[in-house]
Formats: sequence, C-alpha cells, structure tokens
Amino acid sequence: MRTCCSFLIKRNTYSTKPNNLKARNSFRYNGFIHRKTVGVETAADGKGVVVVRKQRSGQGKPATSYVWTTIDENAQATLSSNRRMIRKNKYRPDLRMAAIRRASRHPAQSEAWDG
Repeated sequence: MRTCCSFLIKRNTYSTKPNNLKARNSFRYNGFIHRKTVGVETAADGKGVVVVRKQRSGQGKPATSYVWTTIDENAQATLSSNRRMIRKNKYRPDLRMAAIRRASRHPAQSEAWDG
C-alpha cells in the first residue's frame, strides 16, 4: 500500500534554503551545514547578480561569516568572474558548475553574448 498509492509523487524533494544552488533537500547542497558555501542571487536593482560566499573564519558569528559581491558586467564577464571567484578562494569544485548555471539563469544575464 505504501509504494503503490495513487497520491504518491516520485520525484526529488526540493528546498528553498539560502545558498542551496541546486534547490535539493540533501546534505550535499545544504548551505547551513558546510563551512564554505556559495550562493547566487539576483541583485536588488535587477542589474547583475550577487555572489554570497560563506567564509571559514567567523563560523561562530553567522552575521560576519558571509561576504556579498555584486557583479554587474556583461554575461561572459559575469560568468568568468564567478568561476574565478570560486576557484581562487578554494570553494568546493562540485558547486562551481551549479553556481555558473544559476548565474546564467538570472534575467540580467539573458542578453546576447558579446563576441
């Protein structure tokens, strides 16, 4: 009865927690648990994206452990600086592609690529 109910929805459990790039309710993508996490949001004025990084220092003080960086360049420069920021600060490499995909999904980055 438990596995063959007509109301059962077999799909992933989603989450709206901050710094959860894939929006999945799992340990791997949870932004609260890990020491170094990355989140990508739309800027307040709608131009560009904001990259939210959680630093290793200040883990006991959550108000000071986050750094917000606004990137309001063209699409290609935004994605490359996002990639560089994650790589140079030695964040988790499995989050790099997820952060790039999240940054490219925002409306500010939907214009045509220069080139």
